[in-house]
Amino acid sequence: MCDVCSHYSVAATRILVIKLDAVGDVLRTTSILHGLREQYPNSEIVWITRQSALPLFENNLLVDSVRAFEATETTLSSAVEEFDLAINLDAAFESAAMASRVTAKTKLGFGLDTRGNIHPLNDEAVAWFEMGAFDQLKKKNARSYQDIMLGICRLPSGKKNIVLELSQKEIEGAEQFARKRRLNRAKVVIGLNTGASGRWQFKQWTLEGFRGLIKLLLKKTDATILLYGGPLERERNSQLSRMHRTRVINTGTENSLREFFGLITLCDIFITGDTLALHAATALKKRIIALFGPTSAAEIDTYDGQITRVQSDLDCLVCYKQRCDFDPNCMNSITAEQMFSIVKSTIALLPKRQGKK
Repeated sequence: MCDVCSHYSVAATRILVIKLDAVGDVLRTTSILHGLREQYPNSEIVWITRQSALPLFENNLLVDSVRAFEATETTLSSAVEEFDLAINLDAAFESAAMASRVTAKTKLGFGLDTRGNIHPLNDEAVAWFEMGAFDQLKKKNARSYQDIMLGICRLPSGKKNIVLELSQKEIEGAEQFARKRRLNRAKVVIGLNTGASGRWQFKQWTLEGFRGLIKLLLKKTDATILLYGGPLERERNSQLSRMHRTRVINTGTENSLREFFGLITLCDIFITGDTLALHAATALKKRIIALFGPTSAAEIDTYDGQITRVQSDLDCLVCYKQRCDFDPNCMNSITAEQMFSIVKSTIALLPKRQGKK
């Protein structure tokens, strides 16, 4: 029993955030946390997400509790606990059902009615709901995902940094990899994230595109190239790593999520499609060149020039088709020469090298 404790205080506001899908979207949605903390300074924030996304919240001091949606205790506690504010940012059945079931004074985002229909819970959520139903509205949209989510949460659009905090052990693990592979830090280090999950065929650039870009980088710069990816990119990255014994380095495709994030810290420039790695590199303050195919480039905030968005000039963009048989398509029409020109311009923006190895 502690009769006097300077550390204990009762939260004035209890906030529940429900964001389940997908891991990359969960990460970029952490951008609402700064606004929540500023608007509700003495608050307790509980976040419910899928088990696969739990590692994103390690070392995140802006969330008081993270719960796995799949856990029985999460289902039971959410049916009993009371919140002042509940926010569900997924217009999806499971999360909408939970949002409608939970007890809260105010609910924002999306819920489920008694007939099983998903619907917006507040006026600010209507536009995003309609964009999810009609691709032509998605195509017209010019607002970033972060601005849209902050609007749904009724928060100001000022502070919207994605939250990803690495531990010292994770940073040291990446540095150990760099030493083992004799990574020359006096030269520019360019990361190529060659995959983008399997949901959309053309979220990732072509193998020929990456191969052509690597050839140009090897010939016209002294940069070192790090290859990133997951199990789906094992063969692709193995092929690319054979292009040069010392200057093209495979970081591995079996890393844990946190190891993957740590390895991103080794890059000066990070090239990726519209995927989890994009949001992680954004949070880690890397200079990014992001390629877009079927998904919306406008939804990705550039963070004052930190991100350079690259996309084809085809009229069919922002189609959200999972498969496509068009030729040329949104990815093979982006050339290695075009990408090299952008990389070269981005290298010129980097701070002068300090001679560190």
